[in-house]
Amino acid sequence: MSVKKHVSSNLKEITIGIDDRFDFSLHQLFRDSYIGEVAQGAVFTLDLSRTSYMDSSALGMILLLKDHAEKLSGEVIIKQPNESVAKILEIAQFHRLLKIEN
Repeated sequence: MSVKKHVSSNLKEITIGIDDRFDFSLHQLFRDSYIGEVAQGAVFTLDLSRTSYMDSSALGMILLLKDHAEKLSGEVIIKQPNESVAKILEIAQFHRLLKIEN
């Protein structure tokens, strides 16, 4: 399990990748990956292409990221969830809240 972050040179494009399981054990690492990013209009891309499992606490963490982005007049994009993770996002109706790119 790990959280990887990449920030663009203009500080407005932050990509956060989650490997393997996205659950409560990553709460602090996940929060630390975005809380210091404060550029107005920042776009946070949550890369779930390497995420094999996600639980309800991960959904809550994504909502906290969304709140942070909105305070910066930014947005969150979820990128490439696998089939099982996409199903969880669909059941939780996250497509109504966030942009999800397959």
